Amino acid sequence: MQLELLKALVLIFGVSAISVLLLERLKIPALVGFIIAGALTGPYGFGFIKEVRNVEILADIGVILLLFTVGIEFSTAKLMRMRKAIVYGGGVQVALAIMVSVMVVYPFTEDIGKSVFAGFLIALSSTAIVLKMLFERGETDTPHGRMMVGVLIFQDICVVPLMLLTPVLAGVEVDMPVIALKVLKSAVIIAVVLLSAKWAVPRLLHQVVHTKSRELFTITIIFLCMGIALLTSRFGLSLALGAFLAGLIISESEYAYQAISEILPLKDSFLSMFFVSVGMLIDVRYLAENYLLILAAVLVIFIIKALTSAASLLAVGTPLKASMHASLGLAQVGEFSFVLAAAGRAAGLMSADTYQIFLPASVTTMIMTPFLLKAAPYISIWLTARKPLRRLSRLKKEEPPSAKHTGHVIIIGFGLNGKNLARVLRDIGIPYVVLDLNSDTVRDERKNGQPIYYGDGTSRNILEKLGIKEARVLVVAISDPASTRRITSIGKKENPGIHIIVRTRYLSEVEDLRALGADEVIPEEFETSIEIFSRVLNHYRLPINVTTSHIENIRKDSYRVLRSHEIPKRHMEERQDMLSEIMTETYLIKKGSHIIGHTLSQLHLRAKTGATVLAVQRAGEVHQNPSPEFTFAKDDIILFVGKKEDIGRALDYIESDKMLVLKYHR
Repeated sequence: MQLELLKALVLIFGVSAISVLLLERLKIPALVGFIIAGALTGPYGFGFIKEVRNVEILADIGVILLLFTVGIEFSTAKLMRMRKAIVYGGGVQVALAIMVSVMVVYPFTEDIGKSVFAGFLIALSSTAIVLKMLFERGETDTPHGRMMVGVLIFQDICVVPLMLLTPVLAGVEVDMPVIALKVLKSAVIIAVVLLSAKWAVPRLLHQVVHTKSRELFTITIIFLCMGIALLTSRFGLSLALGAFLAGLIISESEYAYQAISEILPLKDSFLSMFFVSVGMLIDVRYLAENYLLILAAVLVIFIIKALTSAASLLAVGTPLKASMHASLGLAQVGEFSFVLAAAGRAAGLMSADTYQIFLPASVTTMIMTPFLLKAAPYISIWLTARKPLRRLSRLKKEEPPSAKHTGHVIIIGFGLNGKNLARVLRDIGIPYVVLDLNSDTVRDERKNGQPIYYGDGTSRNILEKLGIKEARVLVVAISDPASTRRITSIGKKENPGIHIIVRTRYLSEVEDLRALGADEVIPEEFETSIEIFSRVLNHYRLPINVTTSHIENIRKDSYRVLRSHEIPKRHMEERQDMLSEIMTETYLIKKGSHIIGHTLSQLHLRAKTGATVLAVQRAGEVHQNPSPEFTFAKDDIILFVGKKEDIGRALDYIESDKMLVLKYHR
């Protein structure tokens, strides 16, 4: 048994490595490579692996670890702020998807139970794939990212009632009090888990960390993750939801970041197994024989999911562009639909042929997801520019009132960078206006007196309302590459003289943004590297002008290359030797000291000891490079600089009897 599992793992990792390597050359996401590897090695491919169950167990662990890390990134407070996305957005999306699916499927089945069950399958989206893509793209905290996460959380919670209702749809007599009791138990276990985040778990982790054992900490984290996931599954909830709740508990403690660092290597390894297991579901022969029927099913699923997701998010007040973006990201069938499909097939709600059509169609929608999410920013911008949808934008009141400024700064995005810039501009007195797509942020900041408005910066009309033609500077500080490009382009066309500063995540985007009209592009990854190397050079006490020269050359050349100045190695070594011998020391002049009343020139400190008085602090005021006529007084603090032995001689000198001689000859 062990050898069979080891053989399966070797085959899976080998084929996955080759698939991912080849697809990376074509700029195709790695998870597609894992799915293809599963299709090739699985029972419907070359048949290298006959027993899929072992792979599915590892896949479950991968999904658990993924949802655990997602939970750590959140907190109960953040979750409460997302309640609109979770409860209303998710609730409306699931209800709409089921209703529309019933209307589409019923003419073919003529069975209301089977039609509603088809709606159950279509309503769920893939938590594992969508969250992985959002994390990789750094979009979990964007407007569309928050809505997608909220809807996915609600869908995972829905797995319980959908599973309980499946026998009812099949016409099996069910004890309703038993179902109600199971739902109540699920609600109670969620409440207990969340309450433990406040008391039990932080205390446990504190005791574990106190032992200073890294192994114990890692084991405890894995135990909490797996244990809570198992506990919730026993009460009918999904393993993934339990893992998310476990991460949520850890997020409330100060040990969250250390927990993530311990779990991430395990998560990436096991999560690849999930995508491989999905690929193993594909029957290549059946797919080839019925490709037209499967493509039709894929198209129907995509249209239903995209339309119902967009409609539900718009209904709860999500901005139009964010709704379109999120709807494309949610337009696939979820991994828990496979579990639900197996239960439905056993209950007689799905025929063998329907099941064979459902599996490849669902996997195809999963494979489409990375490409859809990559194209989503551009598609959503294009869609929102169409006339019917543009009218819908106005109905949603996305436009701010006209800003009455001239020579002001326009800030797009009110994250950390936008807030810091606004604080400085307010302190200096430079007029500015802010635009953001988070309605909660806008509402809260307006109460604080910020000139912030709600709207989409990719709209030319909104930028005109903000006074783009009269503005002096446009700062784009958002995490959406496609929107950043469009805002930059519109800003430069509307006001060719405006100075545009753009923040971007990656160095590769610099040249394109400059071509669109950005005057300054600040890539986060390179600015971080600049900060790191400048601090390293400062630690080695390299001349400040040499360090500054490096930084200026990188920025001057649009970050294209890291130019190097030739700094003679001998110069650095000599400077290091010289500076390693130099030190500073302070000395407090106490009452009765011989030095009181003497001037710096009378003491002859430098001539007699080699140490230099660099500064003197008196009553909170610092006298730098004091003159020879400076007279020392009680409570003065002297700052000496020199070699260690020189400073030692200076301290001995001012406290020795030699000072008495000076006093008598005064």
